[in-house]
Amino acid sequence: MQDEMIVEELMKAKEGEHVQFKEAKNRFDTGEAARCCCALANNGGGKLIFGISDKRPRKVVGSSAFPQPERTRMFLIDKLRIRIDFQLYDYKGKNVLVFDVSGRPAGLPVQYEGIAWVYEGDAIKAMSEETRRQVYAETGIDFSGTICAGATMDDLDDPSIDNFRTKWIEKSGNKKLGTLTKEQLLHDCGAITDEGITYAALILFGTNISLRKYLPQAEIIFEYRSTEASGPANQREEFRTGFFSCYDRIWELINLRNDKQHYQEGFFVYDISTFNERVVREAILNAISHRNYQMGGNIFIRQYRDRLLIESPGGFPLGITLENMLDRQAPRNRCIAEMLSLCGMVERSGQGMNLMYELSVQEAKPLPDFTGTDEYYVILTLNGLIIDKAMLSVIKRIGDEQMESMSTDDFLVIDALYHEKPLTQKMKSRLSHLTDMGIIEHTGRNKYVLARSLYAAAGQSGVHTRHVGLDRNTNKELLYTHISKNNAVGTPARELQQVLPGHSRNQIWALTRELRDSGRIFCVGKTSAARWYVTDSSDEKTDI
Repeated sequence: MQDEMIVEELMKAKEGEHVQFKEAKNRFDTGEAARCCCALANNGGGKLIFGISDKRPRKVVGSSAFPQPERTRMFLIDKLRIRIDFQLYDYKGKNVLVFDVSGRPAGLPVQYEGIAWVYEGDAIKAMSEETRRQVYAETGIDFSGTICAGATMDDLDDPSIDNFRTKWIEKSGNKKLGTLTKEQLLHDCGAITDEGITYAALILFGTNISLRKYLPQAEIIFEYRSTEASGPANQREEFRTGFFSCYDRIWELINLRNDKQHYQEGFFVYDISTFNERVVREAILNAISHRNYQMGGNIFIRQYRDRLLIESPGGFPLGITLENMLDRQAPRNRCIAEMLSLCGMVERSGQGMNLMYELSVQEAKPLPDFTGTDEYYVILTLNGLIIDKAMLSVIKRIGDEQMESMSTDDFLVIDALYHEKPLTQKMKSRLSHLTDMGIIEHTGRNKYVLARSLYAAAGQSGVHTRHVGLDRNTNKELLYTHISKNNAVGTPARELQQVLPGHSRNQIWALTRELRDSGRIFCVGKTSAARWYVTDSSDEKTDI
């Protein structure tokens, strides 16, 4: 009945910029769904509703277009990089699927396949250039998008541009990009405008000479240090060239000393790299996208045997904190961020930090560490050593299929429960979902543990038992045994808490009441003078 009331209320909504109805009785193209959600996000958010006719008078026709809505939701999040939830309603035996789409982040249009879609009434169209500029202006001036006076096309490195072109074609599948002139290609991606060359173009494609002249602080310095001792690094390379000419070389340097850690399960031995390539690349791309290029100082990448430190000038962008960094997107250099997104440099652009956290949990490594970060520098430490190899068995037991439908917060819940760390309020909101998936168990009021099968996979069934505690009947037998041993003098209530120290007075009272009601024990006296005794008769009287 509740579902029917909600659906009938939805049917009253006016279709347009914030609500879209699709019959989709049997199927619906996921790409078209992504385009609709993109437009809704750019209009401030809204609902995409399947299973209700779009023409009035509206009727519930039911939809089976997306039989696995959670997987569809993850596809949409992956493509659009915004928060999307879904609800599935049963209206008289017919399914109505509703995707709730959040609004775009301030200062950044949402794109699908390189186009920022919007709704104008019921019509969907590409966002105009004027509207784009208004969006960019919401969070102030984007330095990377401003024009570098005096810079020309000769200041850009042709091989770097060709590298970008190749990756953009691979990402978009648009082979026509290969026929564009260099100038047209850079104009289409926003690297240059009619007014001139942007700083983003120099940062990504600039030659060594041009960067020395116009942006000497746009330098990346790599160091390898075998010890903590001060003094010269064992190896040092400096890169004052466009990022597209050096990013692969930076990874090559890190990978030269990338040890393998071995994990055995049964007869099989698996290798896990100390430095995960995707995590490292995401971390470096974050530094490129978010550093403050108007401040002096360079990006430093310092590699040690078991950890990597990435230091970038500028602190967190405005509005971003350690507490909200996994939920909010606010690139300091939007022009750079969009160009990196176009060519697929980041698999989930805008959610690179989420990916870093998820992969750290999957490889049983410490979470990314921002100790030392202040308003002037972001300092990110990636610790590469596996904390507990048994946790890898837990992750393997969960399986890739289930992990595909898990959010970053789901991974953080698993990490916190395994390592016995407290849950944040945001993590607690995911407990019900993980319980439904069978990954965790609800063992008592506000008490959750990883499922017994996961601990068993890690050979730690005893840890599960310790977390869950003894079952109710066993606890009652412990109380009964203690009372029977002291039956001559009686057992005071306060002494029972020594038997079950993890239980509150109310919990112990509930257990003794069940023993009393079954006729096995009785109480003499009241309050602090009360004492419990064992009885063989169910007719004994009690004073409480």
